[in-house]
Amino acid sequence: MRTIWLSLLLSTVLAAACGQASAGESRARQILDRFEHANQWRDHVMVAAHRAGGMQAGKTLYAENSLAAVEGSIAMGAEIVEVDIRRSKGGAFVVMHDSWLDRTTTCKGEVVNYTLDELRACRLVVEGTGSVTNERVSTLREMLLATRDRILINLDNKLDVGDLPGMIAVARDLGMADQVIVKENLWNQNRIATVKAAMTAIGGGVQFMPIIADDAVHDAGFAETVDHAFSPHAIELINWRAGAETLTETGGPLFSTRMRAAAVRGNWHIWADTYAIVNKPGGFLAGGRGDELAVKASLPREAWGFWADRGATIIQTDEPKAAIDWLAANGFRVPYAGTGERIEPAATASIN
Repeated sequence: MRTIWLSLLLSTVLAAACGQASAGESRARQILDRFEHANQWRDHVMVAAHRAGGMQAGKTLYAENSLAAVEGSIAMGAEIVEVDIRRSKGGAFVVMHDSWLDRTTTCKGEVVNYTLDELRACRLVVEGTGSVTNERVSTLREMLLATRDRILINLDNKLDVGDLPGMIAVARDLGMADQVIVKENLWNQNRIATVKAAMTAIGGGVQFMPIIADDAVHDAGFAETVDHAFSPHAIELINWRAGAETLTETGGPLFSTRMRAAAVRGNWHIWADTYAIVNKPGGFLAGGRGDELAVKASLPREAWGFWADRGATIIQTDEPKAAIDWLAANGFRVPYAGTGERIEPAATASIN
């Protein structure tokens, strides 16, 4: 009897120690665990803040791709910030969406024609209000340092596949390669081979996420081919063909029952996009079921809920706070360690 009680006591102590270790992990490490184990966290929808997440309730509060936007997204509980990478004159990696500076900064002209020192004289502008901030164009290194151990960062490569090794080298130098997600669009076997060669040359320890758009790919079979080539933890699916004139009823050809089954077999997340595109109608990448429908029309169930019901466990949005609040209130979010609430994953059966 004494042996049994000692065993129980030891088990309790070990469990408590494991719980404390879990709670003491960095926020990024806890997020990474959910990112790398999709089948264990199918009851949780992660939120990725598009262009670092500058909007709230339809209003732009921060300059896009800014450090202030990153801080805001971290504070509200987003798991991922997406930022865009270009090169300056001289080759430095900088954070900027457009090839031109005109829309988002106080400077004019192409990014590639500015040296890094010249770019540092540019100030970021809050789109819509035109407010000039004190923030300058960030380097990739500065952006990575702002996110280290705090949140995952998705680098949207606005350059060539051949530029990926240089980006990863910066992340490795900071000891945070596993916290970085890089992605490339795939549409046929030749493209798979090109990107596969680049990622093989880069080596392991990096999160690679394929992008598949339904203007070129129409079924889940291609996603299964991509899964076999890369074994990704997530695949970004683009609802492109549906446009935004009418609300999609199905989610388009990629958001199918077969795709959801493929995601479970491969143990990867379905990543859906609800953010807006400049000069395109609202919901253009979401069959009309985008952020505008959720926020301006006050129909979040028909937007974020729709994609969650179709298997999305990561949603990239311009409205991270509103999305997190709605998803949490409707049972699509599981609290992280340190909140005092349930942190164990759902008992989701894997069919691997």
